[in-house]
Amino acid sequence: MNKTNINTQFDRLGALLASAFMLSACGGSASDSPQDSAGASIKQVERAATPTRHETPVAIADASGTVQTISTAGFIDTGNVFFTPQGNGRACATCHVEAQAWSVTPAALSARFTASQGTDPIFRSVDGTNSPNAAVATLAQKQSAYSMLLSKAVIRVGLPIPAGAEFRLTQVSDPYGFASQAQLSLFRRPLPTANLKFGNTVMWDGRETLAGSAATACASDTPPASCFASMATDLQAQANNAVQTHAQSAAGFTAIQQQAAVGFETGLFVAQAGDNQAGSLNAGGANGGVQNLAAGNFYFGINDFFGGDYETRAPFNSNAMTLFAAWGNVAPPPPSPQPRVAPPSPATAAQAAIARGERLFNTRPFPITNVAGLNDVLNRPVVRGTCSTCHETPNAGTQSVPRLFNTGVAGAALRTPDMPLYTLKNIATGATVQTTDPGRALITGKWADVGKFKVPNLRALAARPPYFHNGSRATLGGVVDFYDRRFNANFTPQEVADLTAFLQAL
Repeated sequence: MNKTNINTQFDRLGALLASAFMLSACGGSASDSPQDSAGASIKQVERAATPTRHETPVAIADASGTVQTISTAGFIDTGNVFFTPQGNGRACATCHVEAQAWSVTPAALSARFTASQGTDPIFRSVDGTNSPNAAVATLAQKQSAYSMLLSKAVIRVGLPIPAGAEFRLTQVSDPYGFASQAQLSLFRRPLPTANLKFGNTVMWDGRETLAGSAATACASDTPPASCFASMATDLQAQANNAVQTHAQSAAGFTAIQQQAAVGFETGLFVAQAGDNQAGSLNAGGANGGVQNLAAGNFYFGINDFFGGDYETRAPFNSNAMTLFAAWGNVAPPPPSPQPRVAPPSPATAAQAAIARGERLFNTRPFPITNVAGLNDVLNRPVVRGTCSTCHETPNAGTQSVPRLFNTGVAGAALRTPDMPLYTLKNIATGATVQTTDPGRALITGKWADVGKFKVPNLRALAARPPYFHNGSRATLGGVVDFYDRRFNANFTPQEVADLTAFLQAL
């Protein structure tokens, strides 16, 4: 039952690498015939600006190798509406840059700030400053006002406590003196506008994942049963809302512009292509790289941990990642230096580490506890799982149905001084919790949803640090360390190194 193949028209995103602070993101194609209210066809909307394009893929250096984007159109067309400045000068591309795997990074933002003296379109008070009231008259004031954006590449999202919520806000500690019940300040990373073929949850808190009645898009084994609109419908709504809020365009996108932007971004795929030590990630029988990713299969409920595969009816398979099995025949190095007759080459050793990391990702068990959305739904205090328990979609790492989890990333124990802290009280029970971001609960008003966020796509991680919704981990090694401590996994130093090498190769 439940199959929603979200492959629509695919186009890809563009490179505006001409200057240090130029942006780039997505634009798309669709039918030439539909007309919007102004009489413009989709093709005309896509070509509203003078076309500038480059063929894909192009290798772009990142911290651990090279990353590549491909578009199903064969090229990135910056004449697409995705690149067209709106109300306050921003375009979709302002926060979604090809070289940064269609997100943004602190290093690139710092370069844009310096080159533009803080006038690049991403630096706008509506959501770029730590508080909308922050002074930005001088360069020094801008440096301070945009410190969260510059240091963690996070945008401030303002949301209220919803009417009828099961909880109330009892205390706010905001280092920027702005947040209140009327508008909590939530600092979140721009999600990549690529690899959307493998997604179904739009936004970190799922607020653009719309309800629907299609029987082919219903999650099973989760009380109550939930059905969803198509991904295309969600993304069109998201594109329009983003233009109205982040770009402050009163008119928003027309229906034709929404289709053009979504057609462009759903045609984009991005993945790590080369590793500085291991070399090409599709050499020697490996299946890494962006071409293999784009050819991968996906449908709603593929390999679902809760209900098994919705189409084949096969049980959940923890071997969700199968990219580097061909590199798995080299033993790990000994714990202390020992002579070897024929040591492997550096490239072979690096390939073996990536393969071991993939195997650990799939098969290394640890106790998953206190994860809202998992343990409580299953009524199992301890789930003996692996990384693929949550990152279940084969070779992409997303959740195959719209489920959000609270792994504790927004918990008070991990709060840093630059983050607001909110104390929430359950109206019925009197229980309290402190969090830097209530997540899904600000959409549903449900106590059980406090701290829940979507499971992001794992491809091209090396090109888009920092990590987690709030940019709280600067490196992939830090991500592995977080889960090691959170779930008492007791990874050895070699396992940490291998898992990190694998994540960097995605």
